[in-house]
Amino acid sequence: MAFDIEMIKEVYARMTERVDTARDIVGKPLTLAEKILYNHLWEGNATTAFKRGVDYVDFAPDRIACQDATAQMALLQFMQAGKNKVAVPTTVHCDHLIQAKEGAAKDLQFANKTSAEVFDFLSSVSNKYGIGFWKPGAGIIHQVVLENYAFPGGMMIGTDSHTVNAGGLGMVAIGVGGADAVDVMAGMAWELKFPKLIGVKLTGKLSGWTASKDVILKVAGILTVKGGTGAIVEYFGEGAKNLSATGKGTICNMGAEIGATTSTFGYDDSMDRYLRATDRADVADAANKVASYLTGDDEVYANPEKYFDQVIEINLDELKPHINGPFSPDLASEAGADVRAKAEAEGWPLDVEWGLIGSCTNSSYEDLSRAASIAQQAVDKGIKVKAEFGINPGSEQVRYTAARDGLLETFEKLGATIFTNACGPCIGQWARYSDPKNAPKNSIVHSFNRNFAKRADGNPNTHAFVTSPELVAAIAISGRLDFDPTKDTLLNDKGEEVMFDEPTGDELPTKGFAVEDAGFQAPVADGSGIEISVSSESERLQLLEPFQPLGSDIKEAKLLIKAFGKCTTDHISMAGPWLRFRGHLDNISNNCLIGAVNAFNQKTDTVKNQLTGEYGPVPATARAYKAAGVPSIVIGDHNYGEGSSREHAAMEPRHLGVAAVIVKSFARIHETNLKKQGMLGLTFANEADYELIQEDDVFTFTDLADFTPGKPLTLDIKHTDGSVDSIKLNHTYNASQIAWYKEGSALNLIKKENAA
Repeated sequence: MAFDIEMIKEVYARMTERVDTARDIVGKPLTLAEKILYNHLWEGNATTAFKRGVDYVDFAPDRIACQDATAQMALLQFMQAGKNKVAVPTTVHCDHLIQAKEGAAKDLQFANKTSAEVFDFLSSVSNKYGIGFWKPGAGIIHQVVLENYAFPGGMMIGTDSHTVNAGGLGMVAIGVGGADAVDVMAGMAWELKFPKLIGVKLTGKLSGWTASKDVILKVAGILTVKGGTGAIVEYFGEGAKNLSATGKGTICNMGAEIGATTSTFGYDDSMDRYLRATDRADVADAANKVASYLTGDDEVYANPEKYFDQVIEINLDELKPHINGPFSPDLASEAGADVRAKAEAEGWPLDVEWGLIGSCTNSSYEDLSRAASIAQQAVDKGIKVKAEFGINPGSEQVRYTAARDGLLETFEKLGATIFTNACGPCIGQWARYSDPKNAPKNSIVHSFNRNFAKRADGNPNTHAFVTSPELVAAIAISGRLDFDPTKDTLLNDKGEEVMFDEPTGDELPTKGFAVEDAGFQAPVADGSGIEISVSSESERLQLLEPFQPLGSDIKEAKLLIKAFGKCTTDHISMAGPWLRFRGHLDNISNNCLIGAVNAFNQKTDTVKNQLTGEYGPVPATARAYKAAGVPSIVIGDHNYGEGSSREHAAMEPRHLGVAAVIVKSFARIHETNLKKQGMLGLTFANEADYELIQEDDVFTFTDLADFTPGKPLTLDIKHTDGSVDSIKLNHTYNASQIAWYKEGSALNLIKKENAA
């Protein structure tokens, strides 16, 4: 039986009335995304038609999921909210703090030893506040959620940008910062700007070497890393129905890479099959009773241009296998000749050193079985493997079942390392090099979602390429980035030219899923007697102190850094070895913006301290300004904060005295995170004003006392020659968000309201 089945039945019980009411209010047929959104309004039945991309709306999500790296800060904040128990079903998943190095058994043992303090803290807090806890080794959060918690028509939020993976089972699942999750845990509404809608019509059927991964790789090439910002992507058409549920999950998962709020699919037979295979027949039965409400209205899909803000059509019969990268997940190429031409022009290394299969994007049973079919051919045909293999199963259930069915043994015959059921190399938790900064130029292929510089192994010279698990297997075996398995041959151990047959695999295990210990810890019924202690001497955990309001008198602020070009959350708050400090705000703040490129010297982690005239690390410079009582400013380019949901990228600058982040444009989650922490997240009214900013500038806000929704702010920029430029800055703060700013943070406001 499913977790929280009564909650799911309640969602379905109200859906008919709420959706019918919304359809009348809006006055037109509804997309699936609209049905789910209107069914989860905080106020209940709709009374107004919301404007896409304009109106801020309060929602009531059904559940919350947190991974261990972000859960630390989320739970540290929740502990201040004055609540005895979480208001909605919540889970914590330990999947980020396990480094891939020697293999599953040793790596898990090492993680349990080195991160015991953090795991024990998360376990205890979960027990105290009624939170389900998934132990280290249980699996990657998004695969575990898909197997246990996701349900068609539901709404969930999660403290990880790839929460969107649950769209594979027809949810509206959205990645958020921990402060957003705390709101919902505390029984409050969750606010979101009503999204725009992008429709992707899929026709035809996948075949041969083309996989579900290629759908989103193609879409990423079309929309780019910011083309989906502020929008929900809804997939529909016969092609969508022909995809497996886990294939749908893969597509939704990488929707985070186009900036989409989330992605989703309408309920169909593949979801029914998956629910039943994962012991949730009760959910499938309940969903089937309201099936027409769990997909878009027929009129919407018949005439999508009338109901979506943008429509893309992809014929799966014609879709080719893709490889995206390096350094950006939207740099799309077709496998083979297209990659070869670009590699030769750009100087990408054609020899491939590693092939990595897994991550929250592609670690299902189906993914492993299709990749294993290629690996088995290498064994059977006597093909020597040219690259190294690493495998991260998505969950203990997937791992156990794949081991039972011989899939993992097949990879091991090729010398593969089977890593823990955890994120591993996908988030920089990969001990590939002892000195990654000076490691050589090389290429790797993986089935992950992101391929930013240094993300996998810390090496800025690693060219990482994203593709499907089956193509990862073929390319790794061949050792060539430009290998085209549909055309190219390989020499076997007899000197014969051989080709791979097309990959095959099972959507679901024919013998069913099996597991001995899934790794779940249910919370005690009454956690009131559980004490949570955090040592003041700890390097890993630190109780939070409330941020003080910045006020309306920000004057003579110094420039901390003017970031040049792409500045993702990886640049603002790196992962990898820094993950160990995710529960200690002061310690992790020592990585604040160390990956951002300084526009004035094109160097990282080297900025001018205006108090001394000397150059030094970004965090040290920020601390010097803070100690002197001087606020600081960060300047950025387009899509600032792209990538992970990690709120540390907002909390660290706030902790170090940054008052405002001013950019050409923001990634959605990061902008919200800045607001939640009581900071100013602003955009240039005139993008060209970015060029006005000089290294020794001093900034004064002249009308912050009149901070109101829809009204731009004015900033005076004083240069060293005494001249002053006065510029306008736009913002998207509504009245509630301005209240967060005035109180110092959203959490401060929650505490104030709970104390009233």
